[in-house]
Amino acid sequence: LAVDLLNPSHAHEQKTHKLKRLVQSPNSYFMDVKCPGCVQITTVFSHAQTVVMCSSCANVLAQPTGGITRLTEG
Repeated sequence: LAVDLLNPSHAHEQKTHKLKRLVQSPNSYFMDVKCPGCVQITTVFSHAQTVVMCSSCANVLAQPTGGITRLTEG
């Protein structure tokens, strides 16, 4: 075989479906985003489906897309 099934590469594992990996792992994650205006840290889900706003100054931190959330620049 040209591919080692017991020791797949990291890139190959990321391409495969989350349930068909050697060790199942989700594609989503949480990240801490710092607001550029008030420097407050907000936890944002990577696949958020709603607009994420800063709780203190109401700046938009992340916009939902079809998949992964797009962070706003600033």
